[in-house]
Amino acid sequence: MRAADFDMPVGALSGGNQQKVMVARWMAREPRLWIICEPTRGIDVGAKATIYRLLRAYADAGGAVLVVSSDVAEVIGLCDRICVMALGRIVAHLPRGASEEAVIAQAVRHDVAPAEEVAA
Repeated sequence: MRAADFDMPVGALSGGNQQKVMVARWMAREPRLWIICEPTRGIDVGAKATIYRLLRAYADAGGAVLVVSSDVAEVIGLCDRICVMALGRIVAHLPRGASEEAVIAQAVRHDVAPAEEVAA
């Protein structure tokens, strides 16, 4: 993390550094499970890489991380298992390293309400 002054308020830091501070604060609490939504939205590539490394290290050390993200590449890069949701339900389970095309295909395939739901 980079800041002009050690005593700088977190709110005065860049978005990426604010994200890193939040991740570090939660890591210090040593939770057994993290539920993290859109962990890198709106931050630069360098900050993303740092947050990805921290989350991966946490999981590799035995912690559990549930990542909710609309960024398919982020999910593929971070997750050991991928659950695809459409219309509020889990519609597919894919393994780590699944292709972006496979993930999107499952989401699109199930993204249409059945005819009886549309008529209701």
